[in-house]
Amino acid sequence: MHYTTNGSGPAVILIHGLFGDLDNLKALGKTLEDSFTVVRVDVVNHGNSEHVSSMTYQTLADDVKQLLSTLNINEAILVGHSMGGKIAMATALFYPECVTKLVVADIAPVAYNSRHDKVFNALETMPLTEINDRRDALTHMRSLDIDEGTAQFLLKSLKRSDHGFEWKMNLAGLKQSYNDIIGWPTFTTQYTGPCLLIRGGDSDYVTSAHRSAIIEQFPTIKAKTIEGTGHWLHAQKTSIFNRIVKDFLVSN
Repeated sequence: MHYTTNGSGPAVILIHGLFGDLDNLKALGKTLEDSFTVVRVDVVNHGNSEHVSSMTYQTLADDVKQLLSTLNINEAILVGHSMGGKIAMATALFYPECVTKLVVADIAPVAYNSRHDKVFNALETMPLTEINDRRDALTHMRSLDIDEGTAQFLLKSLKRSDHGFEWKMNLAGLKQSYNDIIGWPTFTTQYTGPCLLIRGGDSDYVTSAHRSAIIEQFPTIKAKTIEGTGHWLHAQKTSIFNRIVKDFLVSN
């Protein structure tokens, strides 16, 4: 995985969600780097990381473990949003000895139904060689009923090429791996270290129906809700989100 490192102190790995990159949690990283060594990553098939044909939570957890080895870090705090939260949880369940604390933003350790068909369609039908600028790209997104906030987020992965524009993300690999990304493996283990779940008050990604699955796998988990936010809680109420995460990380 491509990564960037800032700060000093205990290691914190920040893991973005689907279609994102390491800049998604950059504001949180800046908040933490006075007390921690902050490592922000591009998950495979995103940003500047390797393009692969298969993504499972076993292989993604292996990627995190390999990164720790590359950095000569024996253990770290993991913070992940959405898919990144699932990667963090999977790593904690597969390799609990490597994870000292866990923060999960608006995702549960369960399988979800498909909910990104419209996004894939907008990304795949983008006329990359014909658009002149990001305004054209935004117009295309909006014409396919992608809301402004989601469109702006997705367009962060659009970059200029010799022949117009191209996506930094590997769309083919993401689509091929999508069922694994929205799915969840069966675990017989638990992660019993300190764990915090932060959910958006207006989001439907974490509901009361997920409570038993969460507690079964993460019995020590604590939960906080940020009211007035949806799934993008870290972007909608950044200062509150960052404060909640930091307070949890510096607590005993």
